[in-house]
Amino acid sequence: MPQPLSSTATAGPPPAGLPRRPMPRLLTRLLAVVAVVLGTVLTGPAPAARASVTLTAVSDFGTDPGALTMYVYRPATLPAHPPVVVALHGCTQSAQVYADNSGLPRLAEQDGFLLVFAETGTANNPNRCFNWFQAGDNRRGQGEALSVRQMVSHAVTAYGADPQRVYVTGLSAGGAMTAVMLAAYPDVFSAGAVVAGLPYDCTRDNSPYLCMNPGVDLSPADWAQRVRDAYPSYTGPYPRTAVWYGDQDTTVVPRNASELRDQWTALHGLSQTPTRTNTIGPDATRQDQYLAADGTVAVEVDRVPGIGHGTPVDPGTGAEQCGSTGAPYFPASICSSRWIARFFGLDTTGPGGSDPGGGTAACWTGSNYAHVQAGRATTSGGYTYAKGSGQNMGLYNTFVTHTLKESPTGHFVLADTGCP
Repeated sequence: MPQPLSSTATAGPPPAGLPRRPMPRLLTRLLAVVAVVLGTVLTGPAPAARASVTLTAVSDFGTDPGALTMYVYRPATLPAHPPVVVALHGCTQSAQVYADNSGLPRLAEQDGFLLVFAETGTANNPNRCFNWFQAGDNRRGQGEALSVRQMVSHAVTAYGADPQRVYVTGLSAGGAMTAVMLAAYPDVFSAGAVVAGLPYDCTRDNSPYLCMNPGVDLSPADWAQRVRDAYPSYTGPYPRTAVWYGDQDTTVVPRNASELRDQWTALHGLSQTPTRTNTIGPDATRQDQYLAADGTVAVEVDRVPGIGHGTPVDPGTGAEQCGSTGAPYFPASICSSRWIARFFGLDTTGPGGSDPGGGTAACWTGSNYAHVQAGRATTSGGYTYAKGSGQNMGLYNTFVTHTLKESPTGHFVLADTGCP
């Protein structure tokens, strides 16, 4: 979402008379005002990241109605049918900046997943923000949302990626756009991680400024209905969702973390009271988890102390470290990308790089039907989901076969290429 790149930038209420819904003739003006409120344009170059990650531009991924640019980071060693993680940068940033500082490419190398970076530009938004607040871009089948969907389709066809293991994450405007993708395409994404973003469709009847700060308070049922309205005919399960926030964020205030929690717990039919609360990382991040009946973490909220707006990183070479502070809005704290990969089920190692179960992981190969019958997976809406991780394994039948890795006991992840 838009984000200031100057410590002197302030976010205030919209100018008097600005309509809550942009009219076509005021579109340019609205985008310019949003850019100022959400993020001040840099007056000079951002500090260089420690090292530049090599990204491959893809120009033929689809009709691209949202006029976005697609980049791919393909690890040197990639398993057959790898998972896909889509990453969405924040305002004033670029795909390159997010790749260089978020720590995601290093994790892709370690855990064997394909990275897709979507990028917007000043032709779409003066401050290079994804247009999460525009109906033409935040709805299924059109605009920027459809462009990102086309990137996923291209990753599946061109790189042989696994369509059942597609994930999305992003910062600020990219975090709000992450919520858009989860709502508009719940049939595409298994899980997502919203970093300093907003609940889906907050701007249906509110200005983006009000949504960001002080935030909008709706009931969990009302928030959930806005997601259902994004794809009314959908009857399947909704993606698992993680939410990350700095507790000193004044750009997109932490109240939005609670509203996001309300939206996605309601969609999963869960209470807004966490099932369990943990303290993680080197900074005592508070992690609230909301578990489904089968033990799957359906929703997770991670509140990072002592930081403002940004993607938390922990530079270093340790197993729990990642990222760089080489650009604004990557505060030194916890390696959020590592924990997000873990939430997605892509990182099967526990803290310190050891097996979280403290022993040897067991592997099981069989049809989706067999996995469900053995208690290693569950079924909902005709699809099969790994117990514990909640990964979508495809249709519930005797023809689709997968290998599941159990670690720790009772927690299963897809490991078609990761077991002996």
